[in-house]
Amino acid sequence: MTAAQPLFPDRRGSPAYMVLGGVSFSAWARRSVLALLLVLLPLHPAAWDVERTLVAANRLGSRALAGARALQVLHTELQAGDELAKLRGVNDFFNHRIVFRDDVEVWGQTDYWASLLEIFDKGAGDCEDYATAKYFSLLNLGVPMNKLRMVYVRVQLGGPGGASQAHMVLAYYDAANAEPLILDNLAGEIRPASRRPDLFPVFSFNGEGLWQGVGPQSAGGEPVSRLSRWRDLLAKTRAEGFQ
Repeated sequence: MTAAQPLFPDRRGSPAYMVLGGVSFSAWARRSVLALLLVLLPLHPAAWDVERTLVAANRLGSRALAGARALQVLHTELQAGDELAKLRGVNDFFNHRIVFRDDVEVWGQTDYWASLLEIFDKGAGDCEDYATAKYFSLLNLGVPMNKLRMVYVRVQLGGPGGASQAHMVLAYYDAANAEPLILDNLAGEIRPASRRPDLFPVFSFNGEGLWQGVGPQSAGGEPVSRLSRWRDLLAKTRAEGFQ
């Protein structure tokens, strides 16, 4: 990676424009624009309704309730800290609390996006679950949405020449043109993008838009298909009090 080709592109330009796998947006606009707008429009969160979360967690069971209470304690501890402290606290919390398991093993489905309380209830999740749990937790700690993005990547395993697979991480941008910091369940520490040469981004998104990545390959399935799960996850998350 070089300065001329950053790991993740900056946030300049229209967030609704992207190129994926060499196919321009216009090539599939008729089929996808409406779906993208439905996915990306009303996604701005409000404050965390802790009591509503605890009630919802109690309905799921003791593990969900214990996880929600632990998150409440974490948020109290981190609330007065700076953004870097919040990133580290949230990253460590989920990396240590959640066991990695594929969706087939946890949910009996090939691709299921769990809510925070569902993740706590199972005590396990895949890469999307780690990334989205950290995203919602940081939003509710006051980190601005425009500094956070979920990023689909290809991760190269075993060093240069090794096999690659689809993966998701959370990226934090201190400023629009800053090098992002990467929060990842595969790495214990938060690292700048330049120290993650194993990651090749495909596309990224948050509650404000969708951006192209610089990777040559698809992460598996079209963005609209993936982001429809994001829309469903937002509805579940709001119902749990994470507005």
